[in-house]
Amino acid sequence: MTKHIAFFKGTCLAVLLAGTAPVLAQEVNAVTFVQAVEPQGLDPTVSSPVAAGQVTWQNVFEGLVAIDREGRVVPQLATAWTISEDGLTYTFTLRDDVTFQNGVPFDASTAKFTLERILGEDSTNGQKANYTAISKVEAVDATTLVLTLSSRNSDLLYWLGYPAAVMVEPSSADSNNTAPVGTGPFKVEEWRKGDRVIMSAWDGYWGEAPALESVTARFIKDPQAQAAALQAGQVDIIGNLDAPELFDQFTRNPAYEAVVGAGEMEIVAGMNNAKPPFDDPRVRQAMMLAVDRPSLIAAVSSGYGTAIGSHFSPACPFYEDLTGLFPYDPERAKVLLAEAGYPDGFSFEFKVPTRTYAQRSAEILQAFFSQIGVSAEIQSSDFPATWIQDVFKDTNYDMTIVGHAEPLDIGIYARDNYYFNYDNAAFRSEMEKIAAATSEAERETGYRKAQEILAEDLPALFLFSYPKLGVWKAGLEGVWENGPVPANDMTDVHWVK
Repeated sequence: MTKHIAFFKGTCLAVLLAGTAPVLAQEVNAVTFVQAVEPQGLDPTVSSPVAAGQVTWQNVFEGLVAIDREGRVVPQLATAWTISEDGLTYTFTLRDDVTFQNGVPFDASTAKFTLERILGEDSTNGQKANYTAISKVEAVDATTLVLTLSSRNSDLLYWLGYPAAVMVEPSSADSNNTAPVGTGPFKVEEWRKGDRVIMSAWDGYWGEAPALESVTARFIKDPQAQAAALQAGQVDIIGNLDAPELFDQFTRNPAYEAVVGAGEMEIVAGMNNAKPPFDDPRVRQAMMLAVDRPSLIAAVSSGYGTAIGSHFSPACPFYEDLTGLFPYDPERAKVLLAEAGYPDGFSFEFKVPTRTYAQRSAEILQAFFSQIGVSAEIQSSDFPATWIQDVFKDTNYDMTIVGHAEPLDIGIYARDNYYFNYDNAAFRSEMEKIAAATSEAERETGYRKAQEILAEDLPALFLFSYPKLGVWKAGLEGVWENGPVPANDMTDVHWVK
């Protein structure tokens, strides 16, 4: 990851100044950040949508460990841990000075409750599959937690730092979606549905007090409205501007910092692999050959972004450029379609979530597909509510398009009943080898092989990695430039006096 982050900071970092407008000091010790999607709930352990974690992860909720701004696993509510030689026993030493925001102490029994809740039969945690290697959770004493695994899982420590595994106080578990109670430096004061979540600094926080007294998440879906709100002084931070064509205006204005950061979001056009014609790999390959990825990036994101050939972005340390396997070649695509029994093409329904990048990409893809005789009927699907139920849960679709923002999430293609309806024994085997890896070299080899299987079989059309285009007011420091985790972590953000 270091190489790629350095590239974005050193080569693509865009903080270009123009004009002579003075930058005034901030008088109010508060920050408002923009979020495009309002979550249906504020608890990232329930259903685990990215949007919930973007509001409350690290701000309100914390985990045993955390993933820092450089993508490293660091201690948090656990101060240390040991892993047995066989990789099947994890022993955590927990902090003894932590309470939840309702006054209940955090201890090993709380951690046990949290993890067993994730693994329970009635669990709704969307990342449950990442933790199923845990077969037993023991609270040995107040500050000692022991996890016993049924099989090795080389990524487990990383996943324990993810928003889906934040610690939950048992008595608040049923109400955290609307009134979250965490151990973090900010507490939720008010959720004005359809508008904002207001948080304030919590004076009972166990760690270093945050510099900010107040943090607000404003829900603004339209990118033009996001930019206008920033320019009008209504918000202070856009962590990821959804309209790249608006980005350049901020790079030329000294009143703002405009940073091209490394992001983990892969834009993919998922296909329902259980339904004809997408159950035939030749059809899926033909669809990939019909797409000119550089032209797509130019049209959708003003040239910001990197073409991908599998399900990793360049921000991942295991990334491999596999775009050369199926480059733009519409004539070859027609041959593959004919071999698959579709010499005259076919028609399908393209269910597209109401996200700017998705709508724009779908229209460009529709034009590309038409060149090989394939007709895509675009149907807009309200995101998140309608799309999550219809496409993600019910798999009632032919093709869709969405950004997968979770880091290190290539394993989704091995999950049962995941929305791709993809089943590949070789890929599942590779993911099992990765979990059982005993060295970093073994783990890297496995992830590269997994990428290569997907790049050849194409359960989805791998399009491009979306950059993290951050814009915020000059005078703010501590904002995450890169996005190893989809987050709006405000714990280190402060105004320069």
